[in-house]
Amino acid sequence: MTKSFEGKVAMITGAASGIGEAAAILFAKNGARTVVADRDPDKGEAVAEAIRQSGGDAFFHQVDVADGEQVRGLIAATVERYGRLDCAYNNAGVGGPAAEIADTEEKDFDQIVAVNFKGAWLCMKYEIEHMLQNGGGSIVNTASGAGLISMPAIAIYSASKAATIHMTRVAGLTYAKRGIRVNCVCPGTVNTPAIHAMGIPDVENFFAQDVPMGRLGTPEEIANGALWLCSDEARYVTGVVLPVDGGRVA
Repeated sequence: MTKSFEGKVAMITGAASGIGEAAAILFAKNGARTVVADRDPDKGEAVAEAIRQSGGDAFFHQVDVADGEQVRGLIAATVERYGRLDCAYNNAGVGGPAAEIADTEEKDFDQIVAVNFKGAWLCMKYEIEHMLQNGGGSIVNTASGAGLISMPAIAIYSASKAATIHMTRVAGLTYAKRGIRVNCVCPGTVNTPAIHAMGIPDVENFFAQDVPMGRLGTPEEIANGALWLCSDEARYVTGVVLPVDGGRVA
């Protein structure tokens, strides 16, 4: 077990499953005191307990990232427990139903934008407020390859991720001289429970046929990208949009 994050505090949203769960476990394995943040208390607490059972230091905090007061409370709880926040991985997101622009329901639009874009903004807002007072830090957002290319079948999801990408770039520039680095990862299709819940026959091959590497990504591979961007090895990196997608966007 490496300890490159020894003495640091990392907070991951959407950490109860999939990419977020893999990231929480990975940050903890690398020595970070880890905050597991998610809407699902049962799964989230299970992830935190697994980290503790493996010798790490973690706690679960329930949060809806689309609610500003809850996000403020998440950062406050992190600082109260650990005294600081060094790394934040804003990973929480929703997919929503597949639909073109004219076929999207307003309620679906509102949910997708509230979680994927507003949620990332709220997390950054309160994380940055603390990091400015604490001498700096590193933030990574989860965007998507869908935010880099046009995908009409998931129009609003794609737009929400494109907005997150641009907000990441702006934040990276805004705070570059103030000790805060802001980057994002753009996962391709990842082998998580979410894709298997779609009910598509042979779902892995269905999606993998569009990937140059010929397979889906794993949650751990996306988490590794986020870990590197938060690490001191990436201390000269900010405002970067990193596809982790087996070559799909290229």
